[in-house]
Amino acid sequence: MSSNLVKSLTPQAPLALLTLLTLIMAGSLFPAQSQAQQVYRIVGPDGKVTFSDQPPPPSSNARVSATSAGSAGGPATASLPFELRQVAAKYPVTLYSGDNCGPCGAARSLLTSRGIPFAEKTVSTNEDAQALQRLSGDNSLPFLTIGAQQLKGFSDAEWDQFLDAAGYPKTSRLPSGYRQPAAAPLVAVQRPAEATVPAVNASPAPGRPMPEPAASPNPAGIRF
Repeated sequence: MSSNLVKSLTPQAPLALLTLLTLIMAGSLFPAQSQAQQVYRIVGPDGKVTFSDQPPPPSSNARVSATSAGSAGGPATASLPFELRQVAAKYPVTLYSGDNCGPCGAARSLLTSRGIPFAEKTVSTNEDAQALQRLSGDNSLPFLTIGAQQLKGFSDAEWDQFLDAAGYPKTSRLPSGYRQPAAAPLVAVQRPAEATVPAVNASPAPGRPMPEPAASPNPAGIRF
């Protein structure tokens, strides 16, 4: 973004917008994905999946994979127009929402009406809340990530500014057949399979004779 734009906006633009433009020019608003916060997806021995900004100790025997915040479970971008696909791949958007959360609904409506491809993670259990605390340092909802940028609480003006700065179009350019991925829990719990209980042969009550076996339809024991 050229310095001429900043000069032309100086007499009228509010201080917050000038600060935003300065950060964009400095390249510090949206760091490269290689510098994004690392989030570890941890699968414990019991099958429980959690997310943390710290790797587990080697003694935990957990399986670990690292990803950048906001990119895990991101929306599919293969069907998007080229320019939108480029932006979505560079700065994936993830919305963290909760049940009976009015601001979360307003946040979702903003992203949908603007045509922003995004992933949605729901926070409804204690495990979800703990994972959100580790990711954002807070438990407030809604919570939005744009690449490595984190936005806590909903403000349509602020969210629009950051989406603009990331390069997302102001109006929807999604193809007509695009379907937003369904929301998924922040922490997926893989429940162990139920153990099969072996059948127990019923024994007759004391004092009762054992029933006679039914007559075999093949008394000669002929095998075919």
